[in-house]
Amino acid sequence: MINIRFPDGKRKEYPMGTTVGSVAGSISSSLRKKAAAGKLDKQLVDLNFQLNEDAELSIITLDSEEGLQVMRHTSAHILAQAVKRLHGTAELGMGPVIEDGFYYDFKLAHPLSSESLQAIENEMEKIINENLEIKRIEVSYEEAVKLFENRGESFKLDIAKNIPNGEKLTLYQQGEFIDLCRGPHLPATSYIKAFKLTRVSGAYWRGDKRNEVLQRVYGVAFSSKKNLQNHVHFMEEAAKRDHRKLGKQLELFMFSDEAPGMPFYLPKGQIIRNELEKFSRELQGEGNYDEVRTPSLMNRRLWEQSGHWDHYHENMYFTEVDDTKFAMKPMNCPGHMLIFKNNRYSYRDLPIRMAEFGQVHRHEYSGALNGMLRVRTFCQDDAHLFVRQDQIEGEIKQVFQLIDEVYRTFGFEYSVELSTRPEDSLGEDSLWEASEAALKNVLDHIGLPYQLNEGDGAFYGPKIDFHIKDALNRSHQCATIQLDFQMPEKFDLTYIDEQNEKVRPVVIHRAIYGSIDRFFGILIEHYAGAFPLWLAPVQVQIIPVSTVHIPYCQKLQKQLKSFGIRVKTDERNEKLGYKIRAAQMEKIPYMLVLGDKEEQENEVNIRKYGEQTKKSNSIDAFIHKLLQQIKARSN
Repeated sequence: MINIRFPDGKRKEYPMGTTVGSVAGSISSSLRKKAAAGKLDKQLVDLNFQLNEDAELSIITLDSEEGLQVMRHTSAHILAQAVKRLHGTAELGMGPVIEDGFYYDFKLAHPLSSESLQAIENEMEKIINENLEIKRIEVSYEEAVKLFENRGESFKLDIAKNIPNGEKLTLYQQGEFIDLCRGPHLPATSYIKAFKLTRVSGAYWRGDKRNEVLQRVYGVAFSSKKNLQNHVHFMEEAAKRDHRKLGKQLELFMFSDEAPGMPFYLPKGQIIRNELEKFSRELQGEGNYDEVRTPSLMNRRLWEQSGHWDHYHENMYFTEVDDTKFAMKPMNCPGHMLIFKNNRYSYRDLPIRMAEFGQVHRHEYSGALNGMLRVRTFCQDDAHLFVRQDQIEGEIKQVFQLIDEVYRTFGFEYSVELSTRPEDSLGEDSLWEASEAALKNVLDHIGLPYQLNEGDGAFYGPKIDFHIKDALNRSHQCATIQLDFQMPEKFDLTYIDEQNEKVRPVVIHRAIYGSIDRFFGILIEHYAGAFPLWLAPVQVQIIPVSTVHIPYCQKLQKQLKSFGIRVKTDERNEKLGYKIRAAQMEKIPYMLVLGDKEEQENEVNIRKYGEQTKKSNSIDAFIHKLLQQIKARSN
């Protein structure tokens, strides 16, 4: 007999060789039906796994996050089996689980299209209905190589050859299909309840552009058809809000092959960016920040001194001037260290709060680029606070308040994550311990719930990351607070304390938007392109009923502009309905349709974006309302 311990602390004896599925059935028949896998001493295993020694076991159900991952992994194998049935000469690549779904890579004689997906889905349904048992088979390296050589699976051979010596090789078989895989998997193909193939794309084998391009088929899978329908609806809504599509439609930004991954801001997009910077500058001014500007190109030795060379040089751009090597800055930190070092400070001068809207450059693979969300150059709303140790907690609390005010203005909810020392860190253990303790103390005193993310800090210090939730409940990491005892050491930064001794300051790295460009992309999708009045590139569109009303419209336009309101008049010789629809397509917050009545009574006919009703008001009352909304930055 063996002793099995469950998560609730209870223990139960079972005969040696009992399977995980049998244990689930002994607890309840309903649990057995919902079971997807087991977690044995923190490792996922198949339901058919035999228990031969005392252990701690939890049952993973299909509706849990880990259960969904097992289901999606099995769905990837069913996809591969379907493709092999339909295209016998297809070679198998990899088929991992990704967020909400899975994909599988194939080498095929003919390109797949979106129309091909329906045929593959139909074959997958057949495989699911066949209720094929899924078996795990352990083999030697030699047996695996022979099997895949006979099957002509060159990519599987490549995977097998890269598995470390001594590690067990496992195959999973369902019917005629066999794949090299660690697992775990569901017991049978019929366990898949709801799936859908979504798209086809190209992908380099192992993500290396020197390798062959394979065809990648993406899919999603869920524990119920209702959950799948909800996801499909979500994806349709996300597609409508895609910032790349809206950015082009609303003429906000563009990209060019002359500067891959580097955004060009068009006039309307630049207005929004200016407003974002203006908002941040106002708050930083209230918080006694000093704004600075540092060069984009600096000597390589600076990056070696800061530690970025050792930890970041693969993501940096380099050039040579006068036989000296320079680098484009990927971060603003070293420049701010030099500015601090340029002056002498006493303990009374601290904190020094230094802010910059700094343009940085970081190399990203072309396949990773994603509109404004992943670019090669972006503006970082960076700040560095040079503080005494007794000021750390108070300064971080003020940064929290600043971040909270910014995110509330945009209507974002957020969560907090504390990331601790990574493996490739710099500095003494004692400094790291002090840094992590300081951040934990602040979080505990504020009383804000947070998640601990061990080993994900910056190489120079632990950090607090803020994750905002957009209108579709998607999470984006933006703001960050990082505590740094290392940079002051590397740059020999000091201030004079009460005893007239030189003392190291502590540096707090802080960003709120993070990347203004990425934050801009997030905002486009959050608002679906319908920006609040204070951000909108055009705040008011004036539409004359006919050409005779154009002079009145121009007079009103001049009056609105005198108050700083962004306004334009549609003077095109088009029908009224066409002009109204055009303004709606541009998602302009307010339309004023002006005809005889409005001109005679010196008023405006107001149509607000997203509302069906229209109403009239005096010009002065309308302007007063606009100015109040803009000042309050209300959504």
